[in-house]
Amino acid sequence: MVPAAVFLLFFLTYPLGLGVWLGFTDTRIGREGVFIGLENYESLWGDSLFWLVVFNTLLYTIAASILKFALGLWLALLLNENLPFKAFFRAVVLLPWVVPTVLSAIAFWWIFDSQYSIISWALIKMGLISAPINFLGDVTNARASVIAANVWRGIPFVAISLLAGLQTISPSLHEAATLDGATNWQRFRYITLPMLSPIIAVVMTFSVLFTFTDFQLIYVLTRGGPLNSTHLMATLSFQRAIPGGSLGEGAAIAVAMIPFLLAAILFSYFGLQRRKWQQGGAD
Repeated sequence: MVPAAVFLLFFLTYPLGLGVWLGFTDTRIGREGVFIGLENYESLWGDSLFWLVVFNTLLYTIAASILKFALGLWLALLLNENLPFKAFFRAVVLLPWVVPTVLSAIAFWWIFDSQYSIISWALIKMGLISAPINFLGDVTNARASVIAANVWRGIPFVAISLLAGLQTISPSLHEAATLDGATNWQRFRYITLPMLSPIIAVVMTFSVLFTFTDFQLIYVLTRGGPLNSTHLMATLSFQRAIPGGSLGEGAAIAVAMIPFLLAAILFSYFGLQRRKWQQGGAD
C-alpha cells in the first residue's frame, strides 16, 4: 500500500491542499501572497460573472449527463442484442472515447465553423436553410454546440460500461418473465433497470465528474465565449489564475467546485447503499 499512498500524497493530496491554501491568499504569478481569509470567496459571491459561470456549468453538466445516459443506455441495449458484426460495432463505438480530447475539439471546431461548417453546407444543399448557421457565435447555439460535442465524446464510456452490466444479467430471468406474459417494457422496468442500477450509479457519477470538470473541449472550441456563455468553472479558474495572474482567485474558483463534486459522489454512495432500490423496491 505504501507506493500507492505516496503516489496519492504527492499527486493528489498535496496539490489539493495547496489549492485550498492559495484560495485564502492574494498570491499572484511572480509574487508570494499573504493570508487574506475569505476575501477571495467574498469577491466571488458578489461577482456576476462567477454566478453566470456556475449556471453555465450546471446547465452543461445536467444536459450533457442526461443525454449521455439516455443515448448510452439505448446504444448498450442495442449492442446487447444478437446483431451481425457485433464485435466490430462495439469497437467502433469506442473511437470517440479513444481519440484525444483536443483532436476531437479541433474537429468539432471545423464542423461548427461559421463559414465552412459541413452541417450548414448540407442543410443549405437540402434547401432547409438559406445561410450558414453561426454555431459558436450565438449564445444559445454555442451552448448547444459544446453540449453536443461533449455528448459525442461521452456516449462510448456510458454505453460500454452499461453494456458490461447488461452482460451480467442472466437471460433466464427475461425468459421466465416472457413466459409469465411480461412485455418488453415490463422486462426492462422490473428486471433490467433494477439489476443495472448499481452500474448506472457508478457510471453516472464518473460522467458527472468528467463533465463538470471539463476544460479542454471548452477551451479549444470557444475559450468561454461568446459573451462568457460557455465559460465553465474550470475554464474561468484557469483564466483568472494563469492569463490573469491571480493564482489566489483562480484557486478559490477551483475550490468552489469541490462541494458540487462531493454532492455527486455522495449521491452515488448513498444510492449504492439502498439495497431495496437496487432490487426494484420503493426504497
